[in-house]
Amino acid sequence: MKRLILTRHAKSSWDDPLMSDHDRPLNERGKAAAADLGQWLASRGYVPSEVLCSDAVRTRATFSGIAPALPGAPVLDLKPALYHAGPDVMLAVLRHATADTVMMIGHNPGIAEFAHRLVSKTPVSPEFRKYPTGATLVVDFMVDTWADAGFGQGVTADFIVPREIVA
Repeated sequence: MKRLILTRHAKSSWDDPLMSDHDRPLNERGKAAAADLGQWLASRGYVPSEVLCSDAVRTRATFSGIAPALPGAPVLDLKPALYHAGPDVMLAVLRHATADTVMMIGHNPGIAEFAHRLVSKTPVSPEFRKYPTGATLVVDFMVDTWADAGFGQGVTADFIVPREIVA
């Protein structure tokens, strides 16, 4: 079995309208949400060994907020191809993963469509289709290697958005 933790970056800052999209940092709410997500993941034993992350500032900062709560030190692999990637690119990147539990951190609109296409049955949450900032899907695949993972094969183990986390 393989497990994917699919996270959209936390809330980013729009304070500087001249800043490039790629360079936008997290705002204070986003930093708090990332820390909450880390605690939530650790409390449920959803701990990745490998993290495939867009190279945008906000995705890297999301992982930096999550990481302190995780036991061990997952291997962070920055993937420029994940910056605003669509579902096909995201699946291609995932198929090269090597760990049993992998986290992928990306962007909308691609990550919402990717999440929807991965699972055989979507979560009941009304937030799932929107996949708001910080949304995190935990999905299991009954495959031996990530190369065998495909759309419609995933089984939802959990889904959360940061505002639903009760500290």
